[in-house]
Amino acid sequence: MSIDILTEAPPLVVDADGAIRIGQSRVLLELVIRAFQDGATAEEIVQRHSTTTLADIYAVIAYYLRHPDVVNCYLAECEQQATAVRAQIDARQGDLSGIRERLLAQRTA
Repeated sequence: MSIDILTEAPPLVVDADGAIRIGQSRVLLELVIRAFQDGATAEEIVQRHSTTTLADIYAVIAYYLRHPDVVNCYLAECEQQATAVRAQIDARQGDLSGIRERLLAQRTA
């Protein structure tokens, strides 16, 4: 008896914005890996993200375990981008701080 051993690429898809998603779903790689790092099993991750498949989640976890440096680098970049976006939002909200007072002043006038 023989078996054909096939090599498969992990079910990772880069979308138009550069985010990495799992298979045919909209689930982000960082959500799956962070859940796994927090101790979730593949089955629990599929329950959280029902648009994924168990096979895809196991394949992504296997890819992460084989290439932790690459995935951790990507996760760090995602975190840096999130921090930059948060800073932009905070800066915009800082510009809006006096609006409430001005609107209340106009209302009472």
